[in-house]
Amino acid sequence: MKELTLSQLTILLAILRLKDNAYGVTIRRQIHEVTGKAFPYGTLYSFLELLHKKGYVEKFIGGPTKKRGGRRKILYKPTKKGLEALQAAQKLQKALWRDIPEKVV
Repeated sequence: MKELTLSQLTILLAILRLKDNAYGVTIRRQIHEVTGKAFPYGTLYSFLELLHKKGYVEKFIGGPTKKRGGRRKILYKPTKKGLEALQAAQKLQKALWRDIPEKVV
């Protein structure tokens, strides 16, 4: 399994946190809340498509909502492969930080 880039990791973790409410707007909002950075929609959707092609997320069409004028949302959720990639990234991060004090500076 290939390692996730920081952007892929950030998006996958946002999707995991959002559970059944992970679609473009909420994913972008979640990323901004956690990182303080604005992720452009074009970049976000490019990464979501890449994660889908790699088999890390599945996407499906949600039901129509009155708030969106009857338009449906494209929702995302991690696949088993995506969850395994997250676990591998977490394990790598822990290994890299082992024996490093929490306050480095």
